[in-house]
Amino acid sequence: MKTNVGVVFGGRSVENEISVITANQAMAAMDREKYEITPIYITKEGKWYTGEALLNVANYRDMKKLASLCEEVYMKQIYGDTNLYRTKKGLFQKDVVTRLDVIMPALHGTNCEDGTFQGVMEFSGIPYTGCNTLASANGMDKITMKMILKECGIPVIDYCWFSDKEWADRQEETVAAVEKKLGYPVIVKPANSGSSVGIRAAHNREEFLDAVDYAISFTSRVIIEKYVQKLKEVNCAVLGNYYECEASVCEVPVRSGEILSYQDKYMNGGGKQSQGMQSTVREIPANLPEESTAFIQKAACDTFRALSCDGVARIDFIIDEATGEIFVNEINTIPGSLSFYLWEYSGINFTALIDRLIEIAFRRKQDAGFKAVNYGENIFAAQSSGGAKTGGKFGSKMGGKMGGKMG
Repeated sequence: MKTNVGVVFGGRSVENEISVITANQAMAAMDREKYEITPIYITKEGKWYTGEALLNVANYRDMKKLASLCEEVYMKQIYGDTNLYRTKKGLFQKDVVTRLDVIMPALHGTNCEDGTFQGVMEFSGIPYTGCNTLASANGMDKITMKMILKECGIPVIDYCWFSDKEWADRQEETVAAVEKKLGYPVIVKPANSGSSVGIRAAHNREEFLDAVDYAISFTSRVIIEKYVQKLKEVNCAVLGNYYECEASVCEVPVRSGEILSYQDKYMNGGGKQSQGMQSTVREIPANLPEESTAFIQKAACDTFRALSCDGVARIDFIIDEATGEIFVNEINTIPGSLSFYLWEYSGINFTALIDRLIEIAFRRKQDAGFKAVNYGENIFAAQSSGGAKTGGKFGSKMGGKMGGKMG
């Protein structure tokens, strides 16, 4: 029998549309001899839909019409129940649309790639591709990620961070601290956004104030990084799991301005339909010295393992061409287009990449089955019937006090 793969995409995220592209690219590449495909689109309002109409990207131009062509669905948060259910059942319809064997999240951004969705899958107990809840959360939050990497001796650029509440209450003090530690220019980023959303460069205090206000409109925490003036950005993908992984070839994405923007990544199709990260103008394989390539590939794998990742991820680097220093910039735990273009140059086509991702998902589920999920003792059964520990003195006293007050 074929493996039924639920490909989940969209989501309550500013990267909803990019997720649609990634998912459709992945579904088009899947081996139909091996897999039954169930597309599951999550709207920006959080509703789940399935249907064949989701397989045509052109249908997303009219969301109301698309919803009318699909069926609203949901999954129950009951461990072991991997069914996809109809929200509204017709007179002669069954509750269950289909039973899913594995989930492939093709989600990007907050509420999706940050461990939120992965936690939902853990509750259902269904295997899913990509990073687990912890790795996804740590990878999405740039502050936490840099803290972990720095502790592991992996080079990251100088940074500082603060919350939106600190900015509101102690703005002058916060600005002074940033200027003292980093000076100008700096890069201002939302701590947990992707696809270059909310990112701006600031060359002076006035630009810095505007950039922080803009970043805070997307998130509650902001990270400020030292700006590298002679900068080269290099990306490298990693495939595997937290103990065994391999790095792809490297690429240099071409940017139009000071930072690699959303438009650079997704809107360089010459007026044609965006192809996600495939639309980015890039130099691939990257024209780098052998020692730089080797350093980046090793640091990419080190980052993947330090964050306990699974599946495929893309690690983005910064080279300071003035000093030759190389820094990890960030990790994308569900990279745009699943970084298939990097793996094609590495000898793994998109279809084979998906096979590997599903294999890793099933292996992780199998490995998890050997771990204890309970201690094996019932502390309530071990207590005396009188309940000395929970219903004794403490219970009597609290019962008396509360009874008196409430009465």
